[in-house]
Amino acid sequence: MPISAATDIMEAITILCFGLSWPISIRKSIVSRTAKGKSLFFELFLLLGYAVGIARKAIQLANGGSGLLFFFSGIFYVMNFIEISIDVALYFRNKKLDDERDRAAAAAMGGQKAE
Repeated sequence: MPISAATDIMEAITILCFGLSWPISIRKSIVSRTAKGKSLFFELFLLLGYAVGIARKAIQLANGGSGLLFFFSGIFYVMNFIEISIDVALYFRNKKLDDERDRAAAAAMGGQKAE
């Protein structure tokens, strides 16, 4: 097996494994309806990393990159980017829900929450 095929297999497996965890995170974000415990910066850095991975694949493709594993790993980069984007959108939804709950709790206590 050529070294490039072995490294393509390792890359595809790595990205696939990362990608399998995002549906779990998305489900947790949907069900919990809170942004508490989430790190927006962490997810934004992951988005940046996957964007760079996608750009790398585009450059490789323009320079003759090919093969089934090459394309699979590229697809996994895009899928992960989409999944993280969904989780980031849910972060903002959940942050809004958290803020609304905090305001309602402050109003129920008889005071206004400082903005």
